[in-house]
Amino acid sequence: MSLARPRRPNTMTRRRFLQRAGLALVPAAAAMATSCRSASTRRSAEAPARLFFVSQGRTGLIHADGTGLRYLEFAVPNQPTWQPAGFFSDGRRVLFLSMEPRRDGPGRPFDEYYTQTPTHLWIYDLDTGGLEEIAHRERLAPFYTPQLLLSDERMLVQVVRQRVGQLFSMNLDGSDAQAFTHIGEGLPYGLSLSPDRQRVAYHLASPQGYQIWTSDVTGAERMRIAGEPGHLYFGPAWSPDGRWLAYQDCLPGADPGHDWSDVRLSRADGTEHRMLTTGQAMWFGATYGPANNHGGGSNLVAWTRDGKILFPRRLPGAKVPWEYQAHRPDIDHYNRDFKPEQARGGVEICRLDPENGWVVPLTQPGPGFWDFRASESPSGAHIVFCRAATGEAPTVWTMNGDGSGARSISRGLAEQGADHPRWLPGS
Repeated sequence: MSLARPRRPNTMTRRRFLQRAGLALVPAAAAMATSCRSASTRRSAEAPARLFFVSQGRTGLIHADGTGLRYLEFAVPNQPTWQPAGFFSDGRRVLFLSMEPRRDGPGRPFDEYYTQTPTHLWIYDLDTGGLEEIAHRERLAPFYTPQLLLSDERMLVQVVRQRVGQLFSMNLDGSDAQAFTHIGEGLPYGLSLSPDRQRVAYHLASPQGYQIWTSDVTGAERMRIAGEPGHLYFGPAWSPDGRWLAYQDCLPGADPGHDWSDVRLSRADGTEHRMLTTGQAMWFGATYGPANNHGGGSNLVAWTRDGKILFPRRLPGAKVPWEYQAHRPDIDHYNRDFKPEQARGGVEICRLDPENGWVVPLTQPGPGFWDFRASESPSGAHIVFCRAATGEAPTVWTMNGDGSGARSISRGLAEQGADHPRWLPGS
């Protein structure tokens, strides 16, 4: 399961599918955090912090201290890949995405055949183990990927038809599908729901480039927050008070692999833009692993409860071991060569104060280590992140909210890597 860089406008790619579970799945993490707040406040502060992660197409459930690991089992045939995509307000039911064996592969180009693979949406009950398939009525296409739970009754789903993606708002059973976006204007993803649940922020892969937009929950009342030639704006996230949007600014002309970006901030009404970092300081297009087990996925900024921002900051002069090949046609949406001997530096998790620009390193692993995918637990007591040594698969780590007490909690199935961690409600 690998993700490499922002995809071409108007087409669905493997990154989209992966990111929605974490793989995405990174915008999904924001959606889950928003939708489970009410459940978090109802749960006991004594309950152990728990989180999901994804490994080899399966979903692991583990406590923040590394105990209690188990992999969820789904007794459904012909579904090799499962990943969580959102929490309902009760904090118990989870929206899941599964996928049949992929239709692409040798001799079948990724961009043409991948989205011919049928996907399925489910509601899984963490307490009872019950599993119910949803989004089966009035099905529009074989390839559905959930983007955002707007409420306990309605969701935004990406639908791909004839290699073109479009976002629809629909009931959980798939009925009453209403267009959120329209064919020809570009494809939005990286969705984030405002704290008051009234507006949606997203980046739009449009013919004019990647832009940041907001709209109401029907897709109307749109407002462009950021969009300039030569800039790739990506992954907006609402601040806890709903007044600001943090997102990334990549310069694709100089960085065609989208390895790096800067952190930007704008008011939710599109005013008062701020550049919070310089020099393309954030690791954007995460890539990792050895030659026979590579993966990755776009990193996103993450807010903390007290209004700070977590992001993966590059060490000076850092160069990734997976080198993007700009001269070569991209047939697998990765298009990189493994050159560990050329790798330099690494990445550390930092906390950024948007008020004064102060940056505090939290992990400081040193050269040769690449830390990424950080998010704070709903209680603020813990931070989860991934760490990959150069040429190795990633491990899930946790630490205290101040950066102390860092520990590795899982290397994934058969130690083949673990990625896309996300907190459960009440953690």
